[in-house]
Amino acid sequence: MENINIEDFKVKSAIKLSDFATKLDIDTNKDQEELALDKIQQKLSKKQDAMYAHNRHAFLICLQGMDTSGKDSLIREVFKEFNPRGVVVHSFKTPNSTELEHDYLWRHYLALPEKGKFAVFNRTHYENVLVTRVHPEYILFENLPGIEKVEDITPQFWENRMEQMVNFEKHISQNGTKILKFYFHMSKEEQRERLLKRLENPEDNWKFSSGDLKERERWDDYMKYYEEAINKTSTDFAPWYIIPADDKGVARYIVAKIIWEEMEKLTDITEPELDPKVKANIEMYREQLKKQ
Repeated sequence: MENINIEDFKVKSAIKLSDFATKLDIDTNKDQEELALDKIQQKLSKKQDAMYAHNRHAFLICLQGMDTSGKDSLIREVFKEFNPRGVVVHSFKTPNSTELEHDYLWRHYLALPEKGKFAVFNRTHYENVLVTRVHPEYILFENLPGIEKVEDITPQFWENRMEQMVNFEKHISQNGTKILKFYFHMSKEEQRERLLKRLENPEDNWKFSSGDLKERERWDDYMKYYEEAINKTSTDFAPWYIIPADDKGVARYIVAKIIWEEMEKLTDITEPELDPKVKANIEMYREQLKKQ
């Protein structure tokens, strides 16, 4: 596990999703995966505390993938050792009436992390070139000038949106936010097994939605649009990583390792130090407390 090279998952040039495995060919088991993740969690936790106190950098973690690809459980496992003050998770669902009165990026700007903190987008601004591209009728709810019907939505419209997303990410990266984008690459067969599990296990029944089956029918369309979005928006300042997601334990470890290695590049982050005046009087303060 420790020999996994994160650069193998980073999108640096045009890719085809079909060329990427949905499961790594490595000899491992659940116990080994959990132990490897635990080691990374401890290091992440300590570094996050230092980053919080340093109050200069921020991280935006973007998670995208088909239903059941493991995004929710990854958030629970990878970030569970983080100081709760320093991480906020946002799950973006269908825009509400207030959000639709603004441009599509507005709600994402509001959710950006403060300095020293992590924000995790569980589904992201990329839904606006994925779900809305599979279902272009959703764009009509945005009440955009010049778009009265689906036929008014041209290929250039999607090109413009992806360019806007790159500009959005460039702006926030130049102002101290590190952006890491993860696509959870799951096989269609694995999704079928996970959906069946939700139906067969009474404790998981609540997770199932008939809408999952309708979206599954459009699998090929989603793969096509994911591939195009990844190719057109993976940049040095906001790279995409294609994570093999059929094995949840391995996927969690890879994401955690990527975050850790990116945090390690921020060499200006150091452990906070006590004010020199306070440090010089520690003994005096100790004696005062003994008498109180």
